[in-house]
Amino acid sequence: MEELDPDRLGYIMINNLEMLLLQAPNQSVRGESRKLSQMLSQKLKPTYDGNPVRRFCRNTKYFLQDNWQRAWVTVLWIAVMCGLFAYKYIEYQRREDVFKVLGNCVCFAKGAAETIKLNMALILLPVCRNTLTWLRNKTKLGVVVPFDDNLNFHKVIAVGVAFGVAIHGIAHLACDFPRLLHATPDEYVPMEQYFGEQAKSYWHFVEHVEGITGVLMVILMAIAFTLAAPCFRRGRINLPKHLKKLSGFNAFWYSHHLFVIVYTLLIVHGIKLFLTKKWYKKTTWMYLAVPIILYSCERLTRLLRSSIKAVTIQKVAVYPGNVLALQMSRPHGFRYKSGQYMFVNCAAVSPFEWHPFSITSAPGDDYLSVHIRTLGDWTRQLRTVFSEVCQQPTNGKSGLLRADCVHGTNIPDFPRVLIDGPYGAPAQDYKKYEVVLLVGLGIGATPMISIVKDIVNNIRAMEEEEEEEKSCGIDEGNGVNKTNSTSPNSKRKENFKTRRAYFYWVTREQGSFDWFKGIMNEVAEMDHNHVIELHNYCTSVYEEGDARSALITMLQSLNHAKNGVDIVSGTRVKSHFAKPNWRSVYKHIAVNHNNSRVGVFYCGAPALTKELRQLASDFSHKTSTKFDFHKENF
Repeated sequence: MEELDPDRLGYIMINNLEMLLLQAPNQSVRGESRKLSQMLSQKLKPTYDGNPVRRFCRNTKYFLQDNWQRAWVTVLWIAVMCGLFAYKYIEYQRREDVFKVLGNCVCFAKGAAETIKLNMALILLPVCRNTLTWLRNKTKLGVVVPFDDNLNFHKVIAVGVAFGVAIHGIAHLACDFPRLLHATPDEYVPMEQYFGEQAKSYWHFVEHVEGITGVLMVILMAIAFTLAAPCFRRGRINLPKHLKKLSGFNAFWYSHHLFVIVYTLLIVHGIKLFLTKKWYKKTTWMYLAVPIILYSCERLTRLLRSSIKAVTIQKVAVYPGNVLALQMSRPHGFRYKSGQYMFVNCAAVSPFEWHPFSITSAPGDDYLSVHIRTLGDWTRQLRTVFSEVCQQPTNGKSGLLRADCVHGTNIPDFPRVLIDGPYGAPAQDYKKYEVVLLVGLGIGATPMISIVKDIVNNIRAMEEEEEEEKSCGIDEGNGVNKTNSTSPNSKRKENFKTRRAYFYWVTREQGSFDWFKGIMNEVAEMDHNHVIELHNYCTSVYEEGDARSALITMLQSLNHAKNGVDIVSGTRVKSHFAKPNWRSVYKHIAVNHNNSRVGVFYCGAPALTKELRQLASDFSHKTSTKFDFHKENF
């Protein structure tokens, strides 16, 4: 109306309205970019190779290029297991007294047992988070060791343990024990030194310490394995009401702590062996000693550190979408990197449970903040506990409920919160890339928000330091000597390489944009050089260009042009509708950053992981832009 009614008549002609609605947005694409885009489209067209050998070799090459770190670790692990299995198999094959009665059954049982010892030692290492964080931050091992896959490796080893237990148990129960029972007196004579008098009943073997400990370990492992399955851990399985507590994170967390009993039984089982009498050949404790000591030190460190790092809650807000935001004091000496996470404990909910959450504040902030979505029992109870001390927000503050700790007023009685961390995560390595693509689905935007803030803070600090260096140079030219042995700016440039960032936040509910409303506005205001390209996507609205969303799109464009505020998100960042076209997103980055290496960091539901990883692989192989895909795993 303002554009078409300059004389303030209060009306416009119908033809003017039609011209306004039908006017297409102006898009200026440079000729060079257009040509690059067309070339990329040609390269990315799927081509079918009729030669199966050549196709297999190409796919294998691409697979190794993308997964060489995982590949060499997995191959080494399998090779060591095969070596140990073969070593024990041959050892018992050469023991004529035993092999004559028990045959290959005992060889399989003992070979599998050796792999179980190895895997029960290795399975603790991927969950030694302090050690992994130190190795990630202080060493260069991250170049060859995939620390990001620690939990995946933990699960793979668990599968190895399951296979080993199955082979070991079946070989003993279904083969070795029946052979001993049915052996003739003459055949059994060599076995008396190991088993005593010949048993009359099958249960004779099961009732011994070896049998009891073995059966108990299998039962406890089966419980832990079952409750760790995604359908149980995420509470997706429908159980009767009286069995509901067997699903969810709490059941997973408590059942996993049965490992204390399992390791105790394993050591006893390894000492009370039937066929091994010499102490130095009972090697179970030798495998387990170092990992158990390391893990025990980890837990002790975590216990001591969390008790020291008690924090003071400064702000609490409850947002739409069942999200609880906690802002707390930053303990002295608590140093972290954007993208890292920490564990949170609230004794008012459970004194024993610790849950991991991404840190949403930036390293330059004097506080810590986390955003917690209510998805399970613990988070639901935490939200209830903090909601009791919150009230309706005033003075235009965001949130459905809110409580601020302001000096000189009635300070809310917040529950006591302990934190432990920080711990390393894939997203913390964003600084080594000149270009980064950050993708967050729903609450998965939490680590990306910290990164976005950190990028702006670092770039602003570098600009300020450059201005200081220029002023120092001018002063030296005027005869003022200001020596500086090491330039902080050069050191910052060495550690911080990021020069361009693309942030895509995809959420279903419009109210979700309130979670980081203040931060998004702050970043939009601070980013004077347009280093960060921010994109909000609301998937509950029809895609742009659809007639059903035409009116809201028009109003959104007009309001953003007039007031600089998006009517959907309430921030300076313009919102888009429906899901992003991820291929177009990758293509846009490849066109604008030719011959660059782009770090792709994703946090959210697993459904999108495959598509983003596949696109990163396709563009890396078929264009000059290389995309490294990383996913948050905790």
